[in-house]
Amino acid sequence: MKKATAFSVAALFITLLGVVTPAQQTQPPPAAAAAPAAAPAGPPEYGPATGTLVIIGGGSNEGTGIMEKFIELAGGPDKKFIIVPTAGGNRRQDGTVQEYKEEDVVQSWVRRGLKNVKMLHTHDPKVADTEAFVKDLRDADAVWFNGGRQWNIVDSFANTRTYREFHKVLERGGVIAGSSAGATIQGEYLVRGDTSGPNVMMTQEPNHQEGFKFLRKSAIDQHINARNRWDDLIPVIQKFPNLIGIGLSEGTAIIVKQDTFEVLGKWKVAVHDNTRLYQPWEKPYFVLSQGDVYNMKTRRIEKYGTGQTPSGRGRGRAGGPGGLL
Repeated sequence: MKKATAFSVAALFITLLGVVTPAQQTQPPPAAAAAPAAAPAGPPEYGPATGTLVIIGGGSNEGTGIMEKFIELAGGPDKKFIIVPTAGGNRRQDGTVQEYKEEDVVQSWVRRGLKNVKMLHTHDPKVADTEAFVKDLRDADAVWFNGGRQWNIVDSFANTRTYREFHKVLERGGVIAGSSAGATIQGEYLVRGDTSGPNVMMTQEPNHQEGFKFLRKSAIDQHINARNRWDDLIPVIQKFPNLIGIGLSEGTAIIVKQDTFEVLGKWKVAVHDNTRLYQPWEKPYFVLSQGDVYNMKTRRIEKYGTGQTPSGRGRGRAGGPGGLL
């Protein structure tokens, strides 16, 4: 009995010392814990999750490659294109309804080689809310908004079935493009939406303050070089600091995919980014040029058009038209 008790005590003592048996030594070591899976990227904050935006600052696009890029992004000239002339006006000065002839509206596009192009227009939001009106839009690959006054587009299509179908074009992976008023309508805040004239940046008219939000959390201005509008977005971003301001020169576009855009065209894009630290002598925006790639979510330049990768914080070239380097 004493011998068995002594053996038990010895075994217990060995166990407490952490001595392992030969059988235990042959066991494979426990597998290393698997590395946690990378968190999935969240949905875009600014641009569409699918599809592409082409946002153009007005003026002539000849020789810029912008129109060719729009057609290419849609899938080529055989795809289905919808042209919206509504910004050109819903009513004449005498109050009568402005009429558009489809032949006139699509003529320049046919000359560019498009095989399937149609006009979409109405002055009446009740018509824009019908199934019959959106029939051609349901399978469209690309939509183009002409220039004019952006509030006309709002009056015709805001909160209608047509508005929802515009967004579904992007959901299908299509393209939405527009120049001048057709650029501004793509933002979230509608600058120059006042019916009294285009010099009012922030209207008091409650129905003309919101764009179509293809590019969310943004305010988009156009013609900034030709009409000396470089600084005009400054008070907008001061009042709405959650927005990013984008000022486009004529013949210049941004090509937006999700939260990133690339500059294409003749001249400059002014980015009003209030997260950036500006020097006292700088204006509160910086400029981008042809080929520059900018991430709106991270607020960083990812690549310059020269092919160089920005060093340091990559925040851009500051200071407005006098600082265009």
